[in-house]
Amino acid sequence: MAVALVASLSALSVVSGGEAFAAPSGKIPRLANGKPDFSGIWQTTSAADYDLEPHSARRDGTQPVPSGPGIVEGGEIPYLPKAIEQKKKNFAERERADPRNKCYTLSVPRSIYYPEPFQIFQRARDLTIHHQFGHSVRTVHTNNTEHPADPNDWWLGDSRGKWEGDTLVVDVKHFNDQTWLDRAGNYHSDALHVVERWKYLDPNTVEYKATIEDKNVFSRPWDISVILHRHREKNFQLVENYCFTLDYDKYYPVPVEQ
Repeated sequence: MAVALVASLSALSVVSGGEAFAAPSGKIPRLANGKPDFSGIWQTTSAADYDLEPHSARRDGTQPVPSGPGIVEGGEIPYLPKAIEQKKKNFAERERADPRNKCYTLSVPRSIYYPEPFQIFQRARDLTIHHQFGHSVRTVHTNNTEHPADPNDWWLGDSRGKWEGDTLVVDVKHFNDQTWLDRAGNYHSDALHVVERWKYLDPNTVEYKATIEDKNVFSRPWDISVILHRHREKNFQLVENYCFTLDYDKYYPVPVEQ
């Protein structure tokens, strides 16, 4: 079913990307019920995935990392003393230990500011977010339902949204502890709780804010903010990036025996 869903969404991306959802200047797209419609293909130009905090240029193995101002309000992530040592260890081992390099699902909020596009399909009852990296798919329920009372721990958590005027507020929890927040080793436990706020700045620009809380890792909640831009190139669409299959490329296609 998961493969079929990804295939269906990929097919839809051909007809629903780029200019299809562009709105007249000054007017944001809306659903029939009047709520903002975030459908389209989005991407950040931020260097946040390299490090959420302000950082200078460096090398991760052989790969150069650009400097960046970070996207953490106040500039510093408030780690608990016992947790900062794990963060330092993660940074030292980042080239090998970053779950991204194992092609794991990026989770929330990293999947939003990761430097690859993602596509939103929206209807009144939910939003489906389809990421190019690993083709992860997340559903944000906007039908007044609650988080499950007896949940599993999920890679993408469980997302329940509500509207505050034209701002979509999404409560996300029930994560596992297998993902990082960036390439610099900033991390979380399975107690992670994220509250996202999605708001149009203009018809083709969205402000994404998130409050991050984890009692096992951070001393208090902290905030990030990043700008998302709509892809409007003609025929722009998501492309296949199942990076976890790369190690098997040498075996396919199977050579035909003579």
